[in-house]
Amino acid sequence: MKAEVFIQAEDADGSWTLLSLLASVVMVFGGALPYVPQYQEIQRSSNTEGFSTRVCLVLLVANILRIFFWIGKQFEVTLLLQSVVMILTMFAMLHLCCSVHSSNRVSTKQHRLTDLDVRYFWKWSAFEDYLLFCFGFAALCAVLTLLLLDSAVFVEALGSLAVTFEAMLAVPQLLQNLQNRCTRGMSVKMVLLWTVGDAFKTAYFVMNDSPAQFWVCGSVQILLDAAILLQVLLYGRDGRAKLG
Repeated sequence: MKAEVFIQAEDADGSWTLLSLLASVVMVFGGALPYVPQYQEIQRSSNTEGFSTRVCLVLLVANILRIFFWIGKQFEVTLLLQSVVMILTMFAMLHLCCSVHSSNRVSTKQHRLTDLDVRYFWKWSAFEDYLLFCFGFAALCAVLTLLLLDSAVFVEALGSLAVTFEAMLAVPQLLQNLQNRCTRGMSVKMVLLWTVGDAFKTAYFVMNDSPAQFWVCGSVQILLDAAILLQVLLYGRDGRAKLG
């Protein structure tokens, strides 16, 4: 009888471990999945007007900050790996957008990071400028972290900044839709996957006792996702068809 109970306990532990591993894999790569349909949409249409590249800016800053937050407060490695995957995904999106802009450009005038023109911040012509900006930002974070790593206030501030930026992920897309008065060119599948992913990761944060900053961030993101889906319904006669 005891042997049967022991075997059942082992099976339960094994099943829980497998589910935990699966959840971790989904957390690492799931955040990148929403950008697959948007990537395909941009490739198909050769048009980036419906997608706000400032989404990439927000996510790059948020995940660079999260990596340095991890150095000061060693939370789950899963979330660290998720940040690395998300940074690579955003670089892929920016590379595609720069390629499309280059092929569609009529004027020979290019805007570069070295111009130091704030009017064209994050509207640069070359992908290398985005890489250079991120490298400079990461270098600044590295110096500050090295100097202030022993300060609990600094470490917590890093975490708060990281999740604040991440919580604002959908804001650039929300504003661009408002400016365009339509959602044409934006992949609705991307936003639906944002919503599913944000709900999943918020539940993951709560179940794994992650720092409070993380589940608060997830909750805000769900509300912003819902606002963009409302825009899809409001803008255009085919809004309801898009959601279907």
